[in-house]
Amino acid sequence: MPIATLTDRAVLEVTGEDRLAFLQGLVSNDVLAAAPGRAVWSALLTPQGKWLADFFLTAEADRLLLDAEASQAEMLMAKLLRFRLRSKVAMAVLPGWAVQAGWGGTALPHGAAPDPRLDEAGWRWMTAAPVAPDAIPDEYDAHRLRLGLPDGSRDMQAEQSVLLEAGFDELHGVSWSKGCYMGQELTARTKYRGLVKRRLVPVTVEGPLPPRGTPISLEGAEVGEMRSGREGLGMALLRLSALGAVLECGGARLLPRIPGWMRLPEPSDA
Repeated sequence: MPIATLTDRAVLEVTGEDRLAFLQGLVSNDVLAAAPGRAVWSALLTPQGKWLADFFLTAEADRLLLDAEASQAEMLMAKLLRFRLRSKVAMAVLPGWAVQAGWGGTALPHGAAPDPRLDEAGWRWMTAAPVAPDAIPDEYDAHRLRLGLPDGSRDMQAEQSVLLEAGFDELHGVSWSKGCYMGQELTARTKYRGLVKRRLVPVTVEGPLPPRGTPISLEGAEVGEMRSGREGLGMALLRLSALGAVLECGGARLLPRIPGWMRLPEPSDA
C-alpha cells in the first residue's frame, strides 16, 4: 500500500511552558486534543475570520509539532509569534524532518497519526527518520482530490477564504466548544446564520486542465473559480446554485462531485 513523502511540507516545533495556552487562543481547533498518535487539523485566521494558513499538529511530552506548507512556514511562525507577548513560547522549523502520508490500508508507523479529516484519507507522520516511500507526491495529491480534501494555498486564498466554504466544519478543522480564538466571531456567525453561499468542491474535468484562477461559467454567467487539479480531477470554488450543473472553464467541462462527507443546505436555502 502506498506511502509518499510530501516534499511541499515542513515540520515546525512549538516549545515552552505556555505553548498550549498560547496556540489555543489563536487557532481554530482545540489544541488540547492533540496527543502522541492523535493529530488535530487547524487553521490560523485573520482577526476578520479569513484563512491565512492551515496545518496538522500533534503533541509530545515537551513540545507541539506542526505539519505545515513549507512555503508558509516562516510566515506562519512570524504571524503566531507576533502574539507571544510575555508567553514563554519558542518556535522553529526542524531541519531534516519530513512529512509522510500513507493511505489505502497501510499500517501506521510508530508515531504516525490517522488523518483527522477523514478515515479514508489515511495517516500522516512527522519524522526525522522517514521510511522509504513507494509512491510519489502526485499520487497522494490524486488521492486527496478524489476525496475532495482542500490543500492549503492551492485551494484557498489568504485573507479571503472562509473556513466553512472549504469544509473545515465537516472535516473536523474547527472546535465549536473551546472558546475564543482569532477570527472566531465571523466563523461562528457564518455557521449559525447560514451565510455560506459558495463551496469548495471536487470536480471531474473533461478536457485540458484549467489553470488555478480560471473563471467558471454556467450559461454565460460566472459562478466560480478553478483551484487545484491534476489528471482529470480538480477542486473548484462554486456558488451553491451551480453544484448540480455541467460547467464551462477555459476549454474544459467541469462536473461537480459532491462527496459523502459534505453537508449542503437544502436547495431552498441556497
